[in-house]
Amino acid sequence: MHSLGRFITLEGSEGVGKSTNVGLVCELLRAQGHEVVATREPGGTLRGEAIRELLLNPDEQEPLAEDAELLLIFAARAQHLARLIGPALERGAWVVCDRFTDATFAYQGAGRGIDRQHIATLEALVQGTLQPDLTLLLDMPVTAARERVVARGTPPDRFEGERGAFFDAVRRAYRERAEAAPGRFEIVDAARPLEAVQADIRQRLLARLTRWNT
Repeated sequence: MHSLGRFITLEGSEGVGKSTNVGLVCELLRAQGHEVVATREPGGTLRGEAIRELLLNPDEQEPLAEDAELLLIFAARAQHLARLIGPALERGAWVVCDRFTDATFAYQGAGRGIDRQHIATLEALVQGTLQPDLTLLLDMPVTAARERVVARGTPPDRFEGERGAFFDAVRRAYRERAEAAPGRFEIVDAARPLEAVQADIRQRLLARLTRWNT
């Protein structure tokens, strides 16, 4: 789908610092002279952001069915790919995305218990063979990550309000996916101070850029 641009994703559970480090990755890439598009999932487009609101709204007057949640996520992803990610990659821009399909396998597959073959079927339908060129997995113990979420002092969304066992399953699934695709993933210890985490990300990203440029 793309010949010039690169697709980089940041993954991890709630509280690991993805949003903060998306900015760092974009800054490093722009310093290398690349056009960079920063985006997020679910969301990234006007319609995608509207779907995000449906997904994150904790109002349980009408609980969201698990299959409905999964289909909404892929509906937002289809729009995201068609309207933002695909065109950006095709013109040679680099796309940095806060979460992508790895999150669906972790959250809806492991967390919700949805059959992973169902997710894989939707993945093939919506994105074909497209996969990120690099995925930075920010990993840390669940308890410490949840403490960070609580420290924000904001009301939890539908996912942040889940119990610890849910996030244990999410973390295991992320690590399993990283172990299954070591050429794509870089696992970053996100439990360290931000300066150490960002120094690690910077080193890994610059090493990857060197490999891509040779």
